[in-house]
Amino acid sequence: MIERISWFALLTRSNFEQTVYSSIIKKNIEAFLPKIKKKSRRKDRNLMIEIPLFPGYIFVKSGFEPAAQLNILKTTGAVRLLGNQSGPVPVPQAQVESLKIMTSANMDLITGTNIRLEKGDPVIIIEGPMAGATGEFTRYKGKGRVVIKIEALGQYAGVEVQENNIEKVPGLLA
Repeated sequence: MIERISWFALLTRSNFEQTVYSSIIKKNIEAFLPKIKKKSRRKDRNLMIEIPLFPGYIFVKSGFEPAAQLNILKTTGAVRLLGNQSGPVPVPQAQVESLKIMTSANMDLITGTNIRLEKGDPVIIIEGPMAGATGEFTRYKGKGRVVIKIEALGQYAGVEVQENNIEKVPGLLA
């Protein structure tokens, strides 16, 4: 039986995770934005900054009623709830709880940049002019470059980006 209230993965506009999270909390909707600490890439700083574990995504708890989901989607920066042709697909409660434990443990987490990608892996571009675009990893090009296949309007295009500008989209979000 399907639960009346479930967790869903919400795609946000690029770099809008915190804004969307804060706005949803203000609407009294339970939400979760998993973050990790990472060394800042800026050369003029030597700081540890908090960044989203899954760039472009937050988790929200909602019912299956269209009105409840519309309230979430009307949030500035929210794009869509992840799902298929039948509608949004819930994320298992156990996976969200595991993420809460992992991110609160204050341990170093191995993220997509430390994992060798395989052909077909879903990825998101996290930096650069195409930030926020999602696609499929195609191959390593060399010299820190990779090729990503991006679908748009039923057509596919290959783009070349810096490897450290992409993150693997976890299986539970793909």
